[in-house]
Amino acid sequence: MSRCRSIFLLIALFSFVISLHASAGDADPVYRSCVAQCEESGCVGDKCFQHCKFSTDGKPFDSPLHMQEPLYLRWKQWDCQSDCRYHCMLSREEERNKIGQSPIKYHGKWPFQRIYGIQEPASVAFSALNLAVQFHGWVSFFILLYYKLPLKPNKGTFYEYTGLWHIYGLLSMNSWFWSAVFHSRDVELTEKLDYSSAVALLGFSLILALMRAFNVRDEAARVMVSAPLIAFVTTHILYLNFYKLDYGLNMKVCVVMAIAQLITWAVWAGASGHPSRWKVWTVVVGGGLAMLLEVYDFPPYKGLVDAHALWHASTIPLSFLWWSFIRDDAEYRTAALLKKTK
Repeated sequence: MSRCRSIFLLIALFSFVISLHASAGDADPVYRSCVAQCEESGCVGDKCFQHCKFSTDGKPFDSPLHMQEPLYLRWKQWDCQSDCRYHCMLSREEERNKIGQSPIKYHGKWPFQRIYGIQEPASVAFSALNLAVQFHGWVSFFILLYYKLPLKPNKGTFYEYTGLWHIYGLLSMNSWFWSAVFHSRDVELTEKLDYSSAVALLGFSLILALMRAFNVRDEAARVMVSAPLIAFVTTHILYLNFYKLDYGLNMKVCVVMAIAQLITWAVWAGASGHPSRWKVWTVVVGGGLAMLLEVYDFPPYKGLVDAHALWHASTIPLSFLWWSFIRDDAEYRTAALLKKTK
């Protein structure tokens, strides 16, 4: 889930809780009957699926053992149940549309149209664009520090938070990468990787916010501040991956960290007199407005773009502006430190 990739999504989730397993669609007796018949026959109407002729390990039931399902299909993990659910969902939604009924969720998700096997193509595309923006921001930050701003005699930067922002950039890119993968195919592994990378990003973002807001520059002090939070975030990720993927607990943990850093940045921007504080406030306000897309959820238009996908789209300009602030902060602090040395 910047996804952690954005602190405002988590606040939205706090006020808008949905069931991940029990939805109106999968409780529909027509849909359930369709899935049951498909899993027995391997067909929905005139469309039949080769997955239903294979066991869960990719070996066919009625063919020689050396025959196996194509590797790209096995990698996607589209199996008999997945295809039956998908095509029964499309069939049922077509019937509902004919009688003027609105789309409903199936197994916690809106009815999306696959494109080349991708579950949520719009969210994947916007996640990829966010990844590109994060990469551009990180590279431009690197070029600014090492090729445009003055360096110390040992080739180090004057900016005290260089290393922290580098880690932030790497975690952000990692988070958006797994967001794209997860929206491409929602299985247990991709879900855990998406959740874990998002929690890691959010936890480190809180550490960075505290460091910058309180101007923590001493290494020993940084360790004292970050160690408890790193231990907590690491324990939480291990809990989600190896004990229980508790959606409710994860939401509470993320919301607390999100609100803490949101308040930290907002107060700091107002109290610091930073020349680029308006960018911080713009990101805060813009993120708050984008949050409404999560609160007022709506079904995907043409089976492609839903509220969550639009939220992904809204974070693209916000991320671009945020990296602009980071570069401004590097220039501001470098100039201030150089002035003191003269």
